[in-house]
Amino acid sequence: MTPIQMVDTKKQYLKIKEEVDAGIQEVLDSAAYINGKPVQDFAKNLSAYLNIANTVTCGNGTDALQIAMMGLGLEPGDEVITPSFTYIATVEVIALLRLVPVFVDVDPKTFCIDPEQVVKAITPRTRAIVPVHLYGHAANMEAILEIAQNHKLFVIEDNAQAIGGDYIFKDGTKKKNGTMGHVGATSFYPSKNLGAYGDGGALFTEENELALRLKMIANHGQQVRYYHEMVGCNSRLDSIQAAILNAKLKQLDSYISARQQAAAYYDATFADNKSLTVPFIASYSTHVYHQYTLLLEGVDRDGMAKYLAEQKIPSMIYYPVPVHRQKMFASFSSSNIVLEVTDWLTDRVISLPMHTELDEEQLQYITHHVLNYINA
Repeated sequence: MTPIQMVDTKKQYLKIKEEVDAGIQEVLDSAAYINGKPVQDFAKNLSAYLNIANTVTCGNGTDALQIAMMGLGLEPGDEVITPSFTYIATVEVIALLRLVPVFVDVDPKTFCIDPEQVVKAITPRTRAIVPVHLYGHAANMEAILEIAQNHKLFVIEDNAQAIGGDYIFKDGTKKKNGTMGHVGATSFYPSKNLGAYGDGGALFTEENELALRLKMIANHGQQVRYYHEMVGCNSRLDSIQAAILNAKLKQLDSYISARQQAAAYYDATFADNKSLTVPFIASYSTHVYHQYTLLLEGVDRDGMAKYLAEQKIPSMIYYPVPVHRQKMFASFSSSNIVLEVTDWLTDRVISLPMHTELDEEQLQYITHHVLNYINA
């Protein structure tokens, strides 16, 4: 058995090595390292895949969120509703722009923002909602979009973990995650379902005028070189990363299928164990399994992680400290907020290896040792 990785990007690369290497070589030959043809092609190809009018590439997923908030004209003091059960980047940019994060709880099954809690958190200063499609499962976007429309709020989808997933509306209409709000933002960090071999990010919107503004902000606030119309930043996807992503975008659906097959193996093996709750899938969402996250009950999680490590099985806790309890947000007095579901999940979640290259021998070994620990 080959060594088990939390994410095995090397094996994945070897399967598309020829196309990736050729794409990189073309960039080197052209010497168009910034905003070269591969960047333009990738934006066009990703828009087609997502069935969205505009894709604006940028330097990373954190920048994508920041640029989205800048592009929508959010101003210091504006309140932005966000889950605390998420990666720090979701909220970090809110504070960076001197906006006010308003933390709300999540659904205990999907782990995504709870629309009922969103409604309760709205005040006259609220300007936006940031739902996070966590671990590969969509937030309840139909409910969130209705709330946003009723209260005239912006919706910024944090889609760093669920690109390629489908959202199914009550009338049967399907849309890709990241394409339903005013702006969607994603990351191409190497471990993502669609990952580069360095940093990268993108924004999605149906609004052409907004797309132009986002593109300008990402490029020093300019549309014409040296003529700067607004305060922006320097956040660009380089041509080499775009060439890699062009090759990998063709494989995204097969990558998702491979993750789903691995998840199905985990699900079937753990199905009858009362100490383990496997990932939930709501009727409105597919699951693309950026992470395979178990919910433990009556299990020593740290002991389990240590035991798995001793068996050379990696595991991770996403996330050990919720955002509202992080020291960086002390000035918002957020540590006094009571988010019962968030705290409950933080103490109980653990993620197992999940990637496109897991084979049956590895899955059998992982599940055997998970159950061996629990049943000991």
